[in-house]
Formats: sequence, structure tokens, C-alpha cells
Amino acid sequence: MIAYHFPPVKVSSGIQRTLRFVQYLPDRGWMPLVLSPHPRAYSATSNEDMDQVAGIEVRRAFALDTAKHLAIRGRYPRFAAMPDRWSTWWLGAVPAGLGLIRKFRPEIIWSTYPIATAHLIGLTLHRLSGIPWVADFRDPMAQDGYPADPLIWKNFDWIEKRTVGSADAVTFTTPGAIRDYARRYPDKADNFVLIENGYDEGVFAAVEAGTKVHAHRRDAPYTLVHSGVIYPEERDPRQFFAALSGLLKSQEISPQLLQIVLRATGHDDYLQNLIDKYGIQSIVTIAPSISYPAALAEMMAADGLLILQAANCNDQIPAKLYECLRARRPILGLTDPDGDTAKALAVAGIDTIAPLDSVPAISLAIRRFLSLLGVGSAPVANDAAIAKASRRGRALEFARLLDRVSAGASIKGMQRGGYEES
Repeated sequence: MIAYHFPPVKVSSGIQRTLRFVQYLPDRGWMPLVLSPHPRAYSATSNEDMDQVAGIEVRRAFALDTAKHLAIRGRYPRFAAMPDRWSTWWLGAVPAGLGLIRKFRPEIIWSTYPIATAHLIGLTLHRLSGIPWVADFRDPMAQDGYPADPLIWKNFDWIEKRTVGSADAVTFTTPGAIRDYARRYPDKADNFVLIENGYDEGVFAAVEAGTKVHAHRRDAPYTLVHSGVIYPEERDPRQFFAALSGLLKSQEISPQLLQIVLRATGHDDYLQNLIDKYGIQSIVTIAPSISYPAALAEMMAADGLLILQAANCNDQIPAKLYECLRARRPILGLTDPDGDTAKALAVAGIDTIAPLDSVPAISLAIRRFLSLLGVGSAPVANDAAIAKASRRGRALEFARLLDRVSAGASIKGMQRGGYEES
């Protein structure tokens, strides 16, 4: 399992997909071996998840963050950040991966994007070893207009074409991503499999045991929480901030009525400048990263949760959405009604949705959301949607896919060796 996002990296929900697969696959007969970069390549680390990977074979390969380790006065060679800032990981991971292959003889190679170098490593090891390969796209890769840099886009396109063309199976997290890739690679569509993101019930149950049942105090403002990264383009909050500014100026909202917490945004300085520009400091607060259990506890204690997803990500669903569903709190979804994020919310029974790029629609949605909170009727996710999104269930889907790929490889091997005649 080739994964950049693995303990001790400190991120929000990005680590959970690989971590929970590693945790639950042994229950389904698969023992994971993890190939990850040296922790020096991470911008921040934490030991909070290390106990969950005890006993798992984890090989830390040489890797650098080009922007941190190869920069001089803030500048670094462009080629050293192709396809991404962790391209040096390939240099360490290929020999380390071959060592794991020689020692353990694994049946499957798995790699996960959004770090493009991971798929480059998977492609190399697959070609050198002949071991079947499953490539995981947590996000679409080379898209129209993304990455914006033409040279990086060319690198992404090269890796994507060879990944889709060589992998025995390709997994995606949303129906829209599969539709898009099936349109672009129709001859490979039979290899595409949907395995959505989810939430981990074990962590939620532990947090719930120590969290009081939420009850809003009438003398307190409503608290709305966004937990996780706010990308400047993919989750552009400017229209949201403009709507808040207008409602604040018209005195339809106030600090005594509403407080919004933006937790672990990943772009604090950028967002703070916008908050200052729109004059909404009295109701919007940027908060630092906290432990994963503490973040879940905060979500479960909030009056409402906020989802941001721009129309340019209509084929994607934030991994955090599934945790918001499980938190069983009202959700305000600011996203394109035609996108996969809005559809997932609607299936869960959430209709408090407005497009992220419309100030009038957002203003109307905020008014309605606060009104529903006031009478205790803001919608929360239904039980069916919550049950379906369990990480343990997703790991079962993944194990079944591994079974199929392994069985298919065994049949091909027997046919190549003339086993059927014997």
C-alpha cells in the first residue's frame, strides 16, 4: 500500500481512507504492508494515530519536500517539484518497495492519489514486478484547467494515462468521477470501481461516550463549524463571506445570534485577510488544528456543520461530509445543487443547500437554516445514509475487489503457464 498520507502525518480527513483500510483489511483476510515517505517530508506530524498502526509493517522511504529541503531563499528548481513537491520519494520508494516485494511476495500493489508521485511509484513497481496493481483516485487527477500550471498538468496527464492504462483496477470515491473517467477512457471503464469515503464508527463511539448530548442554550449564539481544509478555489468562501457581511450590515445576524468556527483551514492567512476585508471578524473565527477525536467532539457539540464545495468540484465529495453525516448535526451545504456533494446530502435527507457562488442564494439559505435551528427542525442525516457510510463497510468493499483482482491474476498466470492443459 503506497500512501503519502499515513501516520505520523498531521492532516484532517485525508489520512483516514488508508488508515482505516489498513486497520480493517486483516479482518477480511488481507495483511497490509505500507510504503510511505520519511516523516521529514511532512509539513506537520502527530503521534495521535501511531498506536492504530502498531504491528503493521511500515517502510519509510527516503523523501524530501522540495519546497522545504531544496529551496534557496524560497526558490527551488522547477524540475524537482514534478509531478509534485515529493518527487524525491520515488527515488527512495522504488528500491524500498522492491525490498518489500522480495521479502513478503505481496499479491497486490495499491497506490493512492492525490499525491501524484504515489501512482508513479505504483506504476514503476507494477512494471518491474508484474504484480497486479490497484490505483486509487481520491480526487480526479488531470482535469480541464487543473492543475493550472501547464507543465504540471502535462506531468499529471502522463501519469494518469499510464495509471489507467496499466492498473488492473481503478477505484474512485464518487459516481461523478467514474462518469468522467469512463467518458475519457471508455476502453477501460470495466476496470473502474466506486469505493466511497466514510467515517470510522469506533472513533465516533469513543468520542460519543465522553460527549454530552447537545442542547442549545437560548442565551448563547448558534455555533456553525467547518472542520477541515478550505481551498481558495475548490472551496472558495468569498461569496459566503460576502453574504455574511450583507446579513451583518442589515442586522439580520449578529455576534449574539451566530458564531462560525473555521477549524484547521490550511490557509489561515488567506482566509483571515478575506474575513478582515468583508468585516465579519465578530462572527467568523479561524481556529487551529486539534486532535482528530477533539475535532469530532467539536462537530458533535455544534449547532450546525458547514460544507463548502465549488462547482468546479462537482465530481468530488469532501471526505469530511461523511463525518458530518455521522455527527448527526444539522448541515448547511454550500455547493452546486447538480454536483455529487449536493446529491449525497439530498440522499441523506439534507435539503439546506445553496450554490457556493451565489450571494443571494447563500443569504437566503442562512436565513432559512437559522430559522429551522430556532424551531428545532433543521434536517440531520437519516439512519440509512449514516449506516451505509461506515469505513468498516468500505473496507469490506475494498477486500472484495482485492479478492477479484487476485483471483483474476491467478487465472491469467495459469493460462500463461499452460496449467489448463496439464
